[in-house]
Amino acid sequence: MTPNWRRSSRILTGRVLMIAMIVAGAAQLGAQADQQKPDETAPQAAEPQDATPAAEKTRTFVSTFFHNLGEDAKHIPRPNTVYWLVGGASASLAVHPFDHKVNRHLLGSTKWDQFFAPGKYIGGTPAMVGASVATYVVGRARGQDRVRHLGMDLLEAQALTEGVVEVVKVIARRPRPPNADGTPNSAHSFSFPSGHAAVTFASATVLQQHLGWRAAVPTYLVASYVALSRMHDNRHYLSDVVMGAATGVIIGRSVTWHGRNNYPIAPAVGPDYLGLAITWH
Repeated sequence: MTPNWRRSSRILTGRVLMIAMIVAGAAQLGAQADQQKPDETAPQAAEPQDATPAAEKTRTFVSTFFHNLGEDAKHIPRPNTVYWLVGGASASLAVHPFDHKVNRHLLGSTKWDQFFAPGKYIGGTPAMVGASVATYVVGRARGQDRVRHLGMDLLEAQALTEGVVEVVKVIARRPRPPNADGTPNSAHSFSFPSGHAAVTFASATVLQQHLGWRAAVPTYLVASYVALSRMHDNRHYLSDVVMGAATGVIIGRSVTWHGRNNYPIAPAVGPDYLGLAITWH
């Protein structure tokens, strides 16, 4: 078996696993919707409230996506975000002293190379976006609004997470773990927080919010596996993936939150200042 063949098989396995898991969740949601369809021969009761906003059904995919993305960003500044942000930052700070020790231990475990190899592909953009698009397309083709809504939420969560992570990385500017010989791992990319961990935890949180905890347990396990694989690959430290996981949870919960934001933000411009104003109701 050649190295190129093994690499291709890992990529294919990782992407198929992630796509299959998310589409399976969408299928379960679709099955639940089918079971809830009323019997046409029975007296018609009041129809259950659809989770998809009426305006969303009349917009195109692109306009819906960007409109919802703007609304999702407005949902981030709320008390729930503060709780997860403080918890994630505290946990990341607590494990920070063990970063190098954990990476040395995982990097030296060659017997785990095969086990962790698919991790970077499962949490990569092609697999995550592919699964989300497939979910959206299936829901739209079958006329299942809840499945379509799930696919849209997954896409929004992944896009918003990528944006937030890249901004934080540029601000933090933490170098990636060095190579085994001490040379820089990558001079043009940063380590904190982990994008793979953030995106997979964001997707797992969206699934949990749509399907419940029991159905979401496998996806959280997969997200944890992806986070561990990033340390084994020596691309991130433990504190990176911990903060990445917290970031993903924050974004996932913000995307699926449909209440009224009591802490709206707006630009604040004055003669000698420029910033953001947070209104507390």
